Amino acid sequence: MKVPRRTRARTRLYSPEERARRDRTVWTLIQGLLAPLQFVVFLVSLVLVIRYLATGTGYVAASASIVVKTGVLLTIMVTGSIWEKVVFGRWLFAPAFFWEDVVSFGVIALHLAYCWMLWDGGFAPLAEMTVALTAYAAYLINAGQFLWKLRAARLEAPA
Repeated sequence: MKVPRRTRARTRLYSPEERARRDRTVWTLIQGLLAPLQFVVFLVSLVLVIRYLATGTGYVAASASIVVKTGVLLTIMVTGSIWEKVVFGRWLFAPAFFWEDVVSFGVIALHLAYCWMLWDGGFAPLAEMTVALTAYAAYLINAGQFLWKLRAARLEAPA
């Protein structure tokens, strides 16, 4: 006997009004520019961190790159919050992006933990780099969440 699958109603990512606000605001363009910039900064930093871990040289460059990555991350979070306010009427945790925002806060916490460790000066470089790599893994998960939503938005866009 075949058991019927439970289906849940598919909810749209954007209402027509939200889609119109998203398409009108300059913050969509800003997010569209900052996201790939952040990814490039991430890739450069990842190479520098791995080089340091593999060779023991380049600690200052790796550390500086993580701080730059953190700055870009914070910038994209602030501008993303403004974007959410314009599009959804909420600074953060709009239902359409709730889990992306939750994970973003974890990513930010890990990046800031690294910066605190660096500022404190009482941690071994290996411990610092481990936190940075953990932050980068979380960032990749978060980036995947946003790419998934971008794909969903394109699939539901009117023809």
